[in-house]
Amino acid sequence: MVVRQETHPGTGAGAVPPEFQEAVDSMRAARLRPEIFCEEMPAPQRIAPYAAALSADVTIDETDVGTGRIILLHDPAGNDAWDGTFRCVAYARADIELDLITDPMLADVGWSWLTEALDAHGATYAASSGTVTRVATDSFGGMADEGGTAQLEIRASWTPLPSPDAPPGAPLDVGPHVEAWAEMLCTAVGLPPVPDGVTVMPSRRGQRGSAR
Repeated sequence: MVVRQETHPGTGAGAVPPEFQEAVDSMRAARLRPEIFCEEMPAPQRIAPYAAALSADVTIDETDVGTGRIILLHDPAGNDAWDGTFRCVAYARADIELDLITDPMLADVGWSWLTEALDAHGATYAASSGTVTRVATDSFGGMADEGGTAQLEIRASWTPLPSPDAPPGAPLDVGPHVEAWAEMLCTAVGLPPVPDGVTVMPSRRGQRGSAR
């Protein structure tokens, strides 16, 4: 996939640090399910000196049922709130059954989709935080026949860390974090997990292009 990366002079950014470029390259190498259409998006400005971002849509039977984005932030000087120099910021929104909106466990389950996906992909992380929001929509008047709809929104951030098995000085591998975010999005829309032993093929934009 193509990963767009940006530097922001107002934050003191200069030439792209090698450690950030290597982290972006690892984002590009993430392997996602074929139901995911993933592409570059503009990274937010002024949050960090360096940023790269991806957006994704999940399509089932030619219908978009979920959307999300993940942003990699980098501040070489470090950030006390991050407890590190990198930060992942992720968002996922998925359509859910209307009767699930009142389930008191829905928020806890939604958050567990992220943490379990991070663990399953071997993504080492710290300082995670986020929110899970339920949104219900009712229709009235001329739109009353459309009935109600419900969505689940997950917003999260965490600090990606080197794998415990990585040698000292090895580049930060963000690929597992991107794959975990994508798995969370697929779980939210109700896709079954990929069976053990089955290789996940690249998404429709997977592995094409190069980082810019």
